[in-house]
Amino acid sequence: MNLSFKSMRRKPPLSAALGGILFMLAAMTIFSLVNVFSKMMVVAYPPAQLFFIRGFGAIATLLPFLARDNFAAARNVPRPGLQVLRMALSVSDGMLFFTAIKYIPLADATTCYLAAPIFVTAFSAIFLGEHVGWRRWAAVVAGFIGVLIALRPTGATVSWPALIALAGCLCQSIFMIVTRYVRGTSNIFLATTQVVGSFVFGGMVSAFLFVPPTWILVVLLLVSGVVNVAAVLCLNRSLILAPASVVAPFQYTMIVWAIMLGFLVFGDVPSLNTMTGAGLWPARESTSSCVSAGSCTANRSPIRRPWCRAP
Repeated sequence: MNLSFKSMRRKPPLSAALGGILFMLAAMTIFSLVNVFSKMMVVAYPPAQLFFIRGFGAIATLLPFLARDNFAAARNVPRPGLQVLRMALSVSDGMLFFTAIKYIPLADATTCYLAAPIFVTAFSAIFLGEHVGWRRWAAVVAGFIGVLIALRPTGATVSWPALIALAGCLCQSIFMIVTRYVRGTSNIFLATTQVVGSFVFGGMVSAFLFVPPTWILVVLLLVSGVVNVAAVLCLNRSLILAPASVVAPFQYTMIVWAIMLGFLVFGDVPSLNTMTGAGLWPARESTSSCVSAGSCTANRSPIRRPWCRAP
């Protein structure tokens, strides 16, 4: 099924937009947990090798679902060229992020990646024809300022690893836009192409760069692959249900997880700057909840909803 620009401009119903936001929140939560584990692993093992082992666990999880209907989801796939591009962007995003966190703190890499909502909001307006009002722009910018204040990027953020993280952020942003384009594709198939791409690329590189892992590490990576599948499915479902510009700002919730997990795992105590910056998230949300949640402002359709009527 080919999607026209006209169909993409249609505003989603409130339930769809809210569902998209909830799936995005779930995806960011799971990704944050996986990122902590990945940060620990890339110190001793090549990122591609982690991709290879983790991808095996992910494929083993998805294959039964894909084969359930005799691989019907893999037949008549819309826009195959975009599907390949999406897979390449997913692999590039993951490899760039893994490479970045090997050399700079997770907080700095996360800060670079949280520029993604700005890219996605801009690309959504340009390529998808989605309406992006000034309130949503203000929400995105305010959230990014909060991230910068909270995570206090160190001098490492101007280094080449930080540039790698920014490149990964750009790949992730384009990936989200392409996912919105192919939203008529089965969610299982979308997730499968992502993990297959990572598995194949990781296997090719691991043939030349391989560090013998322990069996415990192999098991943990396989479990990580299964958990990562859940995050991928949530992310894809979010972009299927709601416009990218609506759900993208909720990527900023990773700042909350960065603060909590940094304290619990690495013993990082939040400073006043961190708490002040984190406080911009609820403040930002209170000024633009109607925009991001897909309510009156985000869904300016001719249908008059009872809760949108003026008193």
